[in-house]
Amino acid sequence: MKQISIVGFGRFGKTLYRLIKDDFAVVLYNRSEIDPEAIELTKNTVIATDLSVVYKSDVIFYAVPISTFEEVISSHKKYFRDNHLLIDVLSVKLHPAQIFSKYLKDSPTQALLTHPMFGPDSSKNGFEGLPMILDKFKTDNNTYNFWKEYFQGKKLRVIEMSADEHDKIAANSQGLTHFIGRLLDEYKLEETLIDSLGTKKLLEIKEQTCNDTWQLFTDLQHYNPHTKQMRLKLGEAYDKLYNKLLPKQIDPEFITFGIQGGKGSFNEEAISYFLKREGFSNYKIKYLYTSQKVLEALHQGEIDRGQFAIHNSVGGIVEESINAMAKYKFNIINQFAIKISHALMIRKDADFNDVTSIMSHPQVFAQCKDTLSKKYPHLNQISGEGELIDHAMVAKYLSEDKLPKQTATMGSKVLAELYDLRIIEDNLQDAKENYTSFLLVVRL
Repeated sequence: MKQISIVGFGRFGKTLYRLIKDDFAVVLYNRSEIDPEAIELTKNTVIATDLSVVYKSDVIFYAVPISTFEEVISSHKKYFRDNHLLIDVLSVKLHPAQIFSKYLKDSPTQALLTHPMFGPDSSKNGFEGLPMILDKFKTDNNTYNFWKEYFQGKKLRVIEMSADEHDKIAANSQGLTHFIGRLLDEYKLEETLIDSLGTKKLLEIKEQTCNDTWQLFTDLQHYNPHTKQMRLKLGEAYDKLYNKLLPKQIDPEFITFGIQGGKGSFNEEAISYFLKREGFSNYKIKYLYTSQKVLEALHQGEIDRGQFAIHNSVGGIVEESINAMAKYKFNIINQFAIKISHALMIRKDADFNDVTSIMSHPQVFAQCKDTLSKKYPHLNQISGEGELIDHAMVAKYLSEDKLPKQTATMGSKVLAELYDLRIIEDNLQDAKENYTSFLLVVRL
């Protein structure tokens, strides 16, 4: 009876053993100990703990994780003989082809590439009709035909194709299926009392793919060169479908703009400048205070267009905006700049001698750094969190007695009129030509 060895006795190693155990003498080898009581072994099966025993067989199947395959082949190379046939059963094919080519260069040792497109779950009721991919690779005709006919005799559906063709197809088949299954698991899809047949099928996909190891999932995604494009294509399809469900315009009579600041902010000044310049007449403005909220509202279809500050000629990049931009996809449709001047303001009932701090946006302090250091070094500079990062919101809070009377703010002098504040000093920016650039954005 022909003897073969199986290196790796995990979930698929056990499945492979079920397929071939009645037709060959089998040597099993695994890095961790194999429990002979945990599986029914034939009388022609032995468990090896020494690799020299493994390589007494003429045929060796490798049922090891994709990411450890090269390590196994390189460390076992010293045992290879001229009459050996090495067969991989990995779920990717270009990778083992490259590894075999690397370590079998100028060697008569043969290698066959296979991908059994089944596992313990899909084969639990038998192997008939299940697909088996074969690539002749480094085998002679007799050897290749033997194994092709053997697998056909086991009622497997043998499909012959090159390693590259396999990986291209598998990326959009097995790779996609496993990605969707893990996505459903991350989504935490659970069984309910009203599940339709379609929902039950989704639950089956989640259960089947998540029964496999996380290592198999990551190896499928990393070692197939075509899966990256699959994931990008899937992401693009999601974005396209998601955006199709959003209204083209929130209100058919008005274009709704969402801006980073509140009333009296430089963002309001900027959007007013833009709307006048472009001749807009039918519009609404939503005051969203932060760049994060602008892009979130745009993504969720709550505004048609968003505006936020991106750069100042003195203060540089607006970090708040950069951090928000990293989380969303959008198109930039316009960029423009306006000249900025900063005023220091307090409540009218406050004594400036009692003021201990200034609360405003970090960009305000960056644009007035030298001036504040010279004129008001005793005042602590504080930037609020959330909506309070916006100086217009700080001014509003001051007017509503929601901040200590000893707090000042800085921003457009318009805020003094809106919120009944007293201007201590205007034009505190370090540069006379102090310009801030703004982006106008829309959904993809």
